[in-house]
Amino acid sequence: MLWLYRLLFLPALLLSSPFYVRRMWRRGSYGENFRQRFGGTGALPAKTPGVKRIWLQAVSVGEMLAIAPLLQAWRREGGVEVYLTTTTSTGYQVARERYREHTIGIGYFPLDWWGFSARAWRRVQPDVVILTEGERWPEHIHQAAVRGVPVVAVNARLSDRSFTRMMKFRDAVQPLLRGITHVLACSEHDADRFRALGIAESAITTTGSIKLDVEIPVISADEKARLRCELGLPPDGLILMGASTWEGEETALVKALQKARAAGQNCSLLLVPRHAERRSAIELMLKGRALTYHFRSKGVYGAKAELTDQSTAVDVAVGDTTGEMRNFLQLADVVFVGKSLPPHMEGQTPVESAILSRPIIFGPGMGNFRLIARELVTAGAASMVADAHELADQAVQFLSDAELRASSGAAGHDWHQQNVGAVARTLTAIRACLS
Repeated sequence: MLWLYRLLFLPALLLSSPFYVRRMWRRGSYGENFRQRFGGTGALPAKTPGVKRIWLQAVSVGEMLAIAPLLQAWRREGGVEVYLTTTTSTGYQVARERYREHTIGIGYFPLDWWGFSARAWRRVQPDVVILTEGERWPEHIHQAAVRGVPVVAVNARLSDRSFTRMMKFRDAVQPLLRGITHVLACSEHDADRFRALGIAESAITTTGSIKLDVEIPVISADEKARLRCELGLPPDGLILMGASTWEGEETALVKALQKARAAGQNCSLLLVPRHAERRSAIELMLKGRALTYHFRSKGVYGAKAELTDQSTAVDVAVGDTTGEMRNFLQLADVVFVGKSLPPHMEGQTPVESAILSRPIIFGPGMGNFRLIARELVTAGAASMVADAHELADQAVQFLSDAELRASSGAAGHDWHQQNVGAVARTLTAIRACLS
């Protein structure tokens, strides 16, 4: 089936090119090093004898942050050099900021067509390829197979949508997955799905999610106060936060804020959209609701970062920047996890909120984190709501009950402590492939 994939890829690329051009224009930095998407890698050093070269692909910001323990371990242990690629401009920015010293090069992942992929492979010459989470690129995997290079799927998972689609075309999908040497599954549930798709039992290991092993630096009380001021938030009062929100969810959170204030709660709203380029749509929505607001991308709120008067604060702060989510979460008293209210069905990660002991709310659409969401609800660390109306009710309940917030947050922290260890298991499995 690879020949059909190759045949259809170029027409599909031509049809989607207006989308890429539009994205480049909207995101600004998206066009940086765009030639790398056609197989260019920039200058890479010659391979060092006795040192294994890993080509690690992490699609976006979440995956970039999650791989930090792997990169740190390889740098500490030696014997390995890493070429790191990503798909998104935000992922590329994070990689450049955090991992220059951990890698021999950072670039964009090539478009998965024969000519582009083969060109990149000739330049990189990896000994092991690592794909994170839901990435399975047929041409990339084939290039590895013809060269006898192991392909390891790390933190591997299959969303409900992907699994349904792949099972529908199981006979066509199986040959494309054959080049994956080892699947390190996020959960036993994901492992079962890979088995159903025909991956051999001997190629599957359930390691757990490396995202659960993430260590989040805690910012000080002074840093929190400074960040609140910079965002335009008041020096005191509770904060309801929307983490990685999608269209429609910001409106639901504004209504939750209004309902909480009507109930007598002293609170503000911090919105962190999943895609910062949606800031214009969010501002348009806020303008129509007689609310004061400030966008983080516009810099420090006011003439200087100092708020001593409640009346000078904004109602809504919008964190439309990259790489600050973990700091924003430390300001929050209650967190709503986005991409989970209908019609959205996939969900964003609730893990960092749990690590930081924040009470969590999400909608029913947590397909990408179904098991984690279920475990958090069972543990008392999260509440699942059906719609925007229930979201507002649950937010008010959390905001009005300090003991409930504390017990829910503690339950999330305990859940996390019981689920660490995936990084060590993942590193052990990768070492076996490197030997």
